[in-house]
Amino acid sequence: MVSPEFLSMMFMSQPVWMWMAFSAVVLTLLVFDLGVMHRKEHEVEFKESMIFSTFYLVIALLFGGWIWHEMGQAKAIEYYTGYIVEQTLSIDNVFVMALLFSFFHIPRLYQHRVLFWGILGAIIMRGIMIGVGAALVHEFEWVLYVFAVFLMATGAKMLFSSDKPADIADNPLLKFMRSHFRTTDKLHGNAFFVKEPSRKHGRKVWWMTPLFICLVMIEFADVIFAVDSVPAIFIITTDPFIVYTSNIFAILGLRSLYFVLSAIIKRFHYLKYALSIVLIFIGGKMFIADLMGWEKFPVSWSLGITFAILGSGIGYSLWKTRQVKG
Repeated sequence: MVSPEFLSMMFMSQPVWMWMAFSAVVLTLLVFDLGVMHRKEHEVEFKESMIFSTFYLVIALLFGGWIWHEMGQAKAIEYYTGYIVEQTLSIDNVFVMALLFSFFHIPRLYQHRVLFWGILGAIIMRGIMIGVGAALVHEFEWVLYVFAVFLMATGAKMLFSSDKPADIADNPLLKFMRSHFRTTDKLHGNAFFVKEPSRKHGRKVWWMTPLFICLVMIEFADVIFAVDSVPAIFIITTDPFIVYTSNIFAILGLRSLYFVLSAIIKRFHYLKYALSIVLIFIGGKMFIADLMGWEKFPVSWSLGITFAILGSGIGYSLWKTRQVKG
């Protein structure tokens, strides 16, 4: 039995019991998702993905209410701001996922399996990156200014970058995998690996299927996106508990969000400009606070401005693409 002393011990800014409660919620959601709702493989339809997206959104909002009760209004607003920013930045991930599924010709029937394991890997990798980030911020507070400048530079680059889609065939990681491992271009159901005769000696050996290669590419893409999103959340709050929980709830809802947005992805063509401005704002608000002589940029202002920018971007995208189908 776990002792009360252990549960009350502080771990990365919060008591152990709070981390255990969060872990229990996440584990329950994953078991419910894979073991109950998707125990039998099927093609995820738009209606089902909408229900799950709403479900994950409600859970995330309720968790924010719990943070409000346990840690106060300021921490809750930080959590909600971080969640909104992370969830919106994840939309870029949706575009990449759609591109990868199209390139590898992955049917919708098997996409849920790839996304489930991809998001499970993302949870682990985000934990590692956030842990490293928290240690850096704790030891060297000035690193927040490095994050801020990086975010502003990234936002500016996104704002003026070309809309030309990336050429996946020339991706260095894909070339490396195909040249250093046995890979097959043929799908074998939902299998990540398959045993087939070797081209050299004829004996059966293990081959990577396009499903596994696609999974690795999605994991790699998440690491690239985390380079933007993790600094962004640390500028909003330096509390590791708020940073990690807001990140993970955004990631948990990403799979369902993909199936919702993949059907109307062309309607969000202009959203990247709003995301760019959000990154510039998040990075710049540290310097604004210093110029104004504030201890910290007001969290309620941060949430409101972020909402306004993203809402304007979504509204403008939908209006500009109102004639676009699908």
